[in-house]
Amino acid sequence: MSPSNQHVAHQLRLLIYYHLDCNLLRNALFFAGRLHAYEPRATEAAYLLALCYLRLGQLKAAYDGCKNPGSRGTHLGCSYIFAQACLGLERYGEGLAALEKSKSLWFSRNSWNKHTETRRQPLPDAAAVHCLQGKLSHAYGDTNRAIEYYAEALKLNSLMWDAFVGLCDLGVNVRIPNIFKMTPVMTTAMDSGSGEEPFAGVLEDSPPSDSFLNKQAHLPQVHSSNDPFSIATNRVNGDIRSNFTKSALYEKLNGSTITVTPSGAVAGTEIEVLDTPTGPNGGVIAPQDPWNAEWKAVRSFHEGSAATEPPLAPARKARTIAGLDMKFGIDAPPRMKASHIRVKSRAPGDSEEMDGVASTISSFMTSSMAERKRTVSGQIAQSVTSNATSQQNLTANDPMAPQRRSVRLFNQIRPQGNKFSASTGSLGFKEGRDIKKAKPVGTRRAQLSTVGRVVSGNRKHIDPMDVDSKDGRYDVPTVPVPFNPKPAVSERTKEYESLQYLLDLFTKLGSGYFALSHYRCEEALKIFNSITPSQRETPWVLAQMGRALYEQTSYSEAEKYFVRIKAMSPARLEDMEVYSTILWHLKSEVDLAFLSHEILDIDRLSPQAWCAVGNSFSLQRDHDQALKCFKRATQLDPKFAYAFTLQGHEHVANEEYDKAMAAYRSGIAAENRHYNAWYGLGRVYEKQGKYNVAEQHYRTAAGINPTNAVLVCCIGVVLEKMKNPKAALVQYARSCELAPKSALSRFKKARVLMALQQPDLALMELNVLKDIAPDEANVHFLLGRVYKILRQKGDAIKHFTTALNLDPKASHYIKEVMEQMEDEDDEDGPIAG
Repeated sequence: MSPSNQHVAHQLRLLIYYHLDCNLLRNALFFAGRLHAYEPRATEAAYLLALCYLRLGQLKAAYDGCKNPGSRGTHLGCSYIFAQACLGLERYGEGLAALEKSKSLWFSRNSWNKHTETRRQPLPDAAAVHCLQGKLSHAYGDTNRAIEYYAEALKLNSLMWDAFVGLCDLGVNVRIPNIFKMTPVMTTAMDSGSGEEPFAGVLEDSPPSDSFLNKQAHLPQVHSSNDPFSIATNRVNGDIRSNFTKSALYEKLNGSTITVTPSGAVAGTEIEVLDTPTGPNGGVIAPQDPWNAEWKAVRSFHEGSAATEPPLAPARKARTIAGLDMKFGIDAPPRMKASHIRVKSRAPGDSEEMDGVASTISSFMTSSMAERKRTVSGQIAQSVTSNATSQQNLTANDPMAPQRRSVRLFNQIRPQGNKFSASTGSLGFKEGRDIKKAKPVGTRRAQLSTVGRVVSGNRKHIDPMDVDSKDGRYDVPTVPVPFNPKPAVSERTKEYESLQYLLDLFTKLGSGYFALSHYRCEEALKIFNSITPSQRETPWVLAQMGRALYEQTSYSEAEKYFVRIKAMSPARLEDMEVYSTILWHLKSEVDLAFLSHEILDIDRLSPQAWCAVGNSFSLQRDHDQALKCFKRATQLDPKFAYAFTLQGHEHVANEEYDKAMAAYRSGIAAENRHYNAWYGLGRVYEKQGKYNVAEQHYRTAAGINPTNAVLVCCIGVVLEKMKNPKAALVQYARSCELAPKSALSRFKKARVLMALQQPDLALMELNVLKDIAPDEANVHFLLGRVYKILRQKGDAIKHFTTALNLDPKASHYIKEVMEQMEDEDDEDGPIAG
């Protein structure tokens, strides 16, 4: 009989998720096709098929695969995949409409803190959907809606980094401490917990998992109250524990020792097997799973053959303790190392000690049978217990806690008599005969104090359950102390502390990125330098610091950071276009050529690689080849604004102003806040003599990047050409404040001061400029003119001569000025103009 389609579809879904998790996308796509054939109308099948296409980068196939359910908003997964495909296909309106129609499916979803190594949430929650809506709106040009969506995503999940980056790229002023903080949704998720059972071996004190409890619920049970080998269970702190392994009588009768992991240990911990005789079977039990081994031991004990059947005790008169219902429920301490155990032969008189076993076997077998510590003589040491002690252990929060003082006092006032001594001696210890060989000293109390002690002469190993020892304390250093499960509050506190640490780290990273996005480069550098070295010495942080120095025109310092990045991550492509531009400004032809070849070998289809190659050709003044490379970069990524800007610069170098303006406008369309493109447009209009339009574009660029001294200086140049020297002086002064080492700004400022008949201020600026650019002929020529105006002929001749030596080509202009030093109305030479 062929199976139903439902079961076949279930198996196919399991296969699809398996191959997706293993990143075997082709296999997953193949099985998704088979699933869609079985269930052509199922939205889940369409979702899985579209998901495989999307991960393979086949956007159009993903768009078509989930268009029907995704565009109607009937399945959240289909709508989400459909919107992601629309983002890549530039169909932003369709993606936004699909997410809006499925709003009822995702509006109240929250998957924060529910993703672990073994658990996934395949469908997105509200924060993820809001972030995708922000990206779609940003690309669609609806800036206000994009800001709203990004803000909503951060309200639900303050660690949604994409949403934060989107706000920074849009130029929004945000308060970083108000973003990276615990949100109510996150607090609720932390309080409720993920409910995921931990991996075996990950947590040392993890209790038995729910899967283990469910497994135990399906195991066969023995319900005979009269059966001496029935399994009694204790529930302590929510853990179900089998008590059959805690009986010394089972070991006495069966002749073997079963090793199981205590309840506090993690499933999967390595099991240590005792090298002691195991009875007639001649083997040892070494189970891989301690919990399954516990049940197998019971099954073998109940259903075993005659070889493992324990011998029957001789029929004797029942010996009970009046007024005491003897139950031994105290958990034994952990066993000692198994390699030191020796087995001692039974004395002929041991049969007398077994006479009282039959009368109390029913009540005794319901007590716990945890592993016992063996003494050096091969005995199993156990203390004498009472009913009151058993009840305390059944109700205590910590099953491994030591006895209380009231229990010790109770043991000291027990009824005296031979029957009681015989019963306790036989029930409490496996080798009761050997214990009697110890020579007691003094009263009965002294005899009781020797119970559980090692009689081999080694007094260091004392049973921690010996409550009647002389000093009334445990010899803790000699016995491994069993660990107790840590309270849930401490673990939750650690989770909060770790999350708060991450929030503080992201606050610093976010503050640095925000400052850099607003071109506050000095502030960004300080913030990034305050990060711990382990986080600072990473490619991403170093790249941000290198970009900050690049924006400050500190090209030599910026190059050092990118060299470190290449050493850490040789295959990194992000920000390599900036590194190539830095090398272009430094005129490092060899380094730039090597970088372009290296990136091209890594990925020939990356726009960064073709930008580096184009910069290399541009540095060699091969503008046509550079244009081809930059056009290739824009073909690979139409949203790569910087490639359009570099393309426009090459057109300007070829004096193709119309093409340059088209390239700059394409860059602005790709990224509205790309100030380099606005600067390029202003430069074209300035060359065309349209100073008013050029000033507008320069001011737009300076509004995006107000800390760029070059942009402010360009505004001053345009104002000076518009015959407005005072306004130009203001811009030059501001440019010098932004970049004190900018030679161009100081030179133009000094020239305007001379035009405004302020030679003293001009001399101050030129003296500073002389130290910045000592080999610049124009600086010395302008200094000579200032000294000439100030009637300091000696200094004037000195600087004119220096300028003549630095620039021999302008000798006729300099000589002409020197000959006319007596003329106060001397006009400016062309070298100063």
